[in-house]
Amino acid sequence: MFMIDAHEDLAYNMLNFGRDYTRPAAETRRLETAGGSPAPIYNGHTLLGWPDFRRGRVAAVFATLFAAPMHRKEGDWERTVYSTTAEARGHYSAELDLYHRLAEDHPEKFRLLHTRSDLQEVLAPWLDAGAVPDDHPVGLAILMEGAEAVGEPAELEEWWQRGVRLIGPAWAGTRFCGGTGEPGPLTREGEALLETMAALGFGLDVSHMDEQAALQALDRYPEMVIASHANAIALLKGSDSNRHLSEKLLQELLSRDAVVGVVPYNTFLKAGWRRGDNRGEVTLGHLVAQIDHICQSAGDALHAGIGSDFDGGFGLDSVPAGIDTIADLLQLAPLLEGRGYSQADIANIMGGNWQRVLEMVLPEAR
Repeated sequence: MFMIDAHEDLAYNMLNFGRDYTRPAAETRRLETAGGSPAPIYNGHTLLGWPDFRRGRVAAVFATLFAAPMHRKEGDWERTVYSTTAEARGHYSAELDLYHRLAEDHPEKFRLLHTRSDLQEVLAPWLDAGAVPDDHPVGLAILMEGAEAVGEPAELEEWWQRGVRLIGPAWAGTRFCGGTGEPGPLTREGEALLETMAALGFGLDVSHMDEQAALQALDRYPEMVIASHANAIALLKGSDSNRHLSEKLLQELLSRDAVVGVVPYNTFLKAGWRRGDNRGEVTLGHLVAQIDHICQSAGDALHAGIGSDFDGGFGLDSVPAGIDTIADLLQLAPLLEGRGYSQADIANIMGGNWQRVLEMVLPEAR
């Protein structure tokens, strides 16, 4: 069994806080605390590091490109904010350059996933019965979160050539569609974006899209559709946030053979939970319930996965009790087994379902 995590904001943290993901999470925490870094205050103590990936049997992650619009800036520490398309393009391009350098400087730890053969080579040791070599890299599939870096649809060709394989048109509302906290439909610019994305073969991530926009996109987008990191609002009684998946949207995603990545963020697991509340109020059982809800809705275990969003605005103090790093998500396996899931089901939920998505999104050749 191996894990694929469908959402990690690695480059955002590297640019804003100087985080080094070749280190263990524990070392990064120690260094940030001793050095007075703003990261633990504004983004929480990190949950990620290459040694933790290895302990957690993490074979690949969807590594994001992300910058926030200026009106959502959280403080002077946040460098990656934009007011114009050109500013967004600059930030996203710098983050993509970081991933390329990370893979070039540390080929024994990270490898960009441009093609299916890249994926096959990264997964091969995990699929064998033998031990995975110590110098075997974690695969990085690049996901653009929010598409304001794209000025004209024709620019998508360049992003594709540079390695981007999945795009989510929204974070907050964008000129393409409504987003989290800023509802609205798919716009004409959004329709044009989707048309060119489909022609090039990008995967579409509806996470953060307002429900109206997401449903419109599902009607018109013919290629692979996912929700990389989103939980079902059905288990969050009292929440009216458009950040979560309604039952209608979940059913539409399932009808499109989409995979949904559940988020181990306490605020997304227990309605009303806020940072500073008792971590013990939320357990991995809440996360298993989200997984089970997707599987019961689908009638199988082929549409649920993990989209941790770790280090994406929250950290150690905001995840379920029992999680210290991403490696602890392996504890999901016995909990799922206790619910009657087979070993094959668990392997699909932990990584196999995202493997199938990547096999469909990644081209044979660049």
